[in-house]
Amino acid sequence: MARDENMTRAAESLHVTQPTLSKAIKSLEEELGQKLFTRQSFSIKLTDAGFLLRNRAEDLVTMADKIEQEFLALDDITGGDIYFGLAESSQISYLAREINSFKKLYPDLRYHITSGDTSQVAEKLDKGCRFSGDARHQQV
Repeated sequence: MARDENMTRAAESLHVTQPTLSKAIKSLEEELGQKLFTRQSFSIKLTDAGFLLRNRAEDLVTMADKIEQEFLALDDITGGDIYFGLAESSQISYLAREINSFKKLYPDLRYHITSGDTSQVAEKLDKGCRFSGDARHQQV
């Protein structure tokens, strides 16, 4: 709907009636306590809260796709990427030794280790993101 900027076209693309879509949006707005759209005579626009919700929904869809791909890959661990996020600690050297041993069993796996501030690493892991930015990143 945000892409269509028109309630009728959005309802058609979702295969629901326009009143059904309007009720669902009203219910969601009531649940969130925020207006998600500004309605004009022939169009609708996202509010700031609507943009936030759209961005978070896109994040969730991306995460769901990533989870699906990861589960499909469980049967084939001959190659791929494994990401570790660690707060700065002496445990990094222990992890490096264990990865070295594991590489003998699975030589085509690539290991990515990120260390840094605990909140940075936790945020990246929670979002399922690949590591970049302020935290230090090393591929093994």
